[in-house]
Amino acid sequence: MKNIRNFCIIAHIDHGKSTLADRLLEVTHTVAPREMQDQVLDDMELEKERGITIKSHAIQMNYRVTAEGNSANAGQNFVLNLIDTPGHVDFSYEVSRAIAACEGALLVVDATQGIQAQTISNLYLAVDNNLEIIPVMNKIDLDSAMPEEVADEIVDLLGCKHEDILRCSAKTGEGVEAILEAIVERIPAPEGDPAAPLQALVFDSVFNPFRGIISYFRIMNGTLKTGDHVKFYSTGKEYDADEVGVLRLNMEPCKELSAGNVGYIISGIKTSKEVRVGDTITHVAAPCEKPIEGFEAVKPMVFAGVYPVDTDDYEELRASIEKLQLNDASLTFEPESSLALGFGFRCGFLGLLHMEIVQERLTREFNMDVITTVPNVQYKVKLTNGSEIDVYNPSGMPEPNNIAEVYEPYIRAQIITKADFIGPVIKLCMDKRGQLKNQTYLTTDRIEITFDLPLGEVVFDFYDKLKSISKGYASFDYYINGYQPSKLVKLEILLNGDPVDALSTLTYVDNAYPIGRKMCEKLKDLIPRQQFDVAIQAAIGSKIIARETVRQVRKDVTAKCYGGDITRKRKLLEKQKEGKKRMRQVGNVEVPQSAFLAVLKLD
Repeated sequence: MKNIRNFCIIAHIDHGKSTLADRLLEVTHTVAPREMQDQVLDDMELEKERGITIKSHAIQMNYRVTAEGNSANAGQNFVLNLIDTPGHVDFSYEVSRAIAACEGALLVVDATQGIQAQTISNLYLAVDNNLEIIPVMNKIDLDSAMPEEVADEIVDLLGCKHEDILRCSAKTGEGVEAILEAIVERIPAPEGDPAAPLQALVFDSVFNPFRGIISYFRIMNGTLKTGDHVKFYSTGKEYDADEVGVLRLNMEPCKELSAGNVGYIISGIKTSKEVRVGDTITHVAAPCEKPIEGFEAVKPMVFAGVYPVDTDDYEELRASIEKLQLNDASLTFEPESSLALGFGFRCGFLGLLHMEIVQERLTREFNMDVITTVPNVQYKVKLTNGSEIDVYNPSGMPEPNNIAEVYEPYIRAQIITKADFIGPVIKLCMDKRGQLKNQTYLTTDRIEITFDLPLGEVVFDFYDKLKSISKGYASFDYYINGYQPSKLVKLEILLNGDPVDALSTLTYVDNAYPIGRKMCEKLKDLIPRQQFDVAIQAAIGSKIIARETVRQVRKDVTAKCYGGDITRKRKLLEKQKEGKKRMRQVGNVEVPQSAFLAVLKLD
């Protein structure tokens, strides 16, 4: 056990985590040169396309400390378990799970950009879990690198010495050997008793159509052998360990794994409800006294309805979301129905990028065509009778005369930007109803601004706007900071007087008029013309605040009148008018899928 090291790589998005992981695998000869490719651990097409890590990936490396080194470990072989983590704020739950399975972390900082918001957030996560932090400055080979300034920032943040900071270039491989030596020297060996009752923390799982559910775990205490009779603590279900092994580039079976190791178990589990991330695996014959603690349940930030385009695919969509939830524990869902879209699910996401990724994965991995409704957040509503309810979607909002007060979630946002962009950033936050809390200069040129912002305002396009006004320099991180009373209204879209529940939204009272007007204008362009006029209205309660009309398609009934009295033409027009009136009473308006998607992208 003293020769095992479990560590993860944490950093802000685009600071070079996956490239550094590539070099570590290359230097330790874990991946053969012919199998080597960029972002070797990012095995999803989507990750390679976007250049971001979406999933944490675990892999085991063997490393022999060179005999020339004058350390006590010279000439010894070590087993290094690496977990590469995502960097985007929407996937911070993945990071927290990786951190729970490790004793140390490489904190990677880009030498051209310095410390960013997610660097600080991930560092706090690691410090809370008592991880040993090894600061690594990456991209030192670039002309725009500022090694001395960034080193000062790292020293201020961590309180370490300048010589503790490792300098490397993940692209060229410079300094990677020193990082491996530091992992062996600085990160403590895992603690645990191989002879104690089995305690293994499940930190991830995947669905395999041939072998069932494969769970990834970290053994805290005890030993797990192939063929052992085990049970999952929270469900109490019992299984036989058909195969256990370690995670290299492919899964490698082995006879047994003991305390401190990271590996996988295949036990023929078919239903996804029987495996939960954060659960404890133990032996049936000699179970542990209590499960491993400290694993927090996920709190979704953004809610949206996900519906199949074809209503017959409802059960298939349920199975697809359950399989996806295995691999992405931060996704939550429950069934719901809509008049316009039929049966579907109300899903909870950690952010808008997370929602986009889930939608994309449903399409690519499970061939599901889905419609996603307008995203919104969870509100608390205090009723006039004194009770309090949670509202996740506009259709659950009570009538205005029953509402005493509406509370919306607020976030504490930390934005790090260059001093040049401070004006536009503060204006953007103020426009989003933000309250400035603090300003701190990290260096003469970089500033950290702290704002309290309503989560509902941040959900749509805040991140994109922040990036564009700061020319890509600003970084953004946030956490939920309680609820505050707010003036919210339910904005409904009516087509010929009938509300379309999938397009209704909860919004701040001052924003209702511009949003309603934009929605009506967008729908006018997207709804095809009918044989009758289609009135598109935006309404708050019984008050109409905006209207557009899709003009009817009319046949020229007077074409055959080539002379005679005007009353002949009038008679034909009156007859047409009567027909249109009857048609309007029985006709219904189909809203095309493109309309739902376009309303989501209101700009």
